[in-house]
Amino acid sequence: MVKLNKIYTRTGDDGTTGLVSGPRRLKSDMRVEAYGTVDETNSVIGLARLHTTDQPDLDAMLARIQNDLFDLGADLAAPDTSEPLDYEPLRIIDSQVQRIEQEIDALNATLDPLRSFILPGGSPAAAWLHLARTVARRAERHMVELSKREGETVSRAAIEYINRLSDFLFVAARHTNDGGKADILWVPGKNR
Repeated sequence: MVKLNKIYTRTGDDGTTGLVSGPRRLKSDMRVEAYGTVDETNSVIGLARLHTTDQPDLDAMLARIQNDLFDLGADLAAPDTSEPLDYEPLRIIDSQVQRIEQEIDALNATLDPLRSFILPGGSPAAAWLHLARTVARRAERHMVELSKREGETVSRAAIEYINRLSDFLFVAARHTNDGGKADILWVPGKNR
């Protein structure tokens, strides 16, 4: 269990932050940017959940995802090192990816088929879920960039999870828009 007695430590006043393992990193470091954007995704999902209380099944899925996103942040904050650790770092695992895939399939089965690209919006829940989707895509871009840097690793399962999450958020947004009936469709060239 995590116990936080003091919120400020002053150790970051020099523009660095401590990872779970390894040396301190600049707050602008790509690893910090990646897990910070995962945290941002989590916060936007929290806002979306203010509008999903009338949909208990979806809200429970989003609550599980919020917990998973803390797991993902912990995974990213504990990079693989060649040094032995006195604990096992928390990692995203395949079953978390599989669960989110099953939830995508369950929600998608209830939706009207897509006839066009969808503009973000509709219900308040859908609008927040679309925003969360775009933030998750940014987190994914950061994670992929980090994984390509020399000396850095990001697990396959972590990248798969964040990729599936944006798909889940898209389907969840459509679900909250009356099963897709209230989606706002893109009309190509409408304003020419």
